[in-house]
Amino acid sequence: QVQLVESGGGLVQAGGSLRLSCAASGRTVSSYSMGWFRQAPGKEREFVSRITWNGITYADSVKGRFTISRDNAKNTVYLQMNSLKPEDTAVYYCAADGPIRRYWGQGTQVTVSS
Repeated sequence: QVQLVESGGGLVQAGGSLRLSCAASGRTVSSYSMGWFRQAPGKEREFVSRITWNGITYADSVKGRFTISRDNAKNTVYLQMNSLKPEDTAVYYCAADGPIRRYWGQGTQVTVSS
């Protein structure tokens, strides 16, 4: 089993920055594809970014503003979010794609005020 705990969310003004962290425990996730998703009120959960062994992908809506990274020594994945917009307001979830299933964290709230 893999447990994921997100942190770093909060309230920020438009144009500001936040750095989300996703700490994994229970198993080393260095070989796993790791991703960030978000869900705004009344909307479906959507893809934000993913980091795999052979590359990184971003949703068009965050490209150029968000940066995903990982520290395998700390079993942690990060999401640096710059130039935040009110439409980035959502609960952000970390996901780890293991060999059998996807694991989810509990989410962290990000609120961007205009």
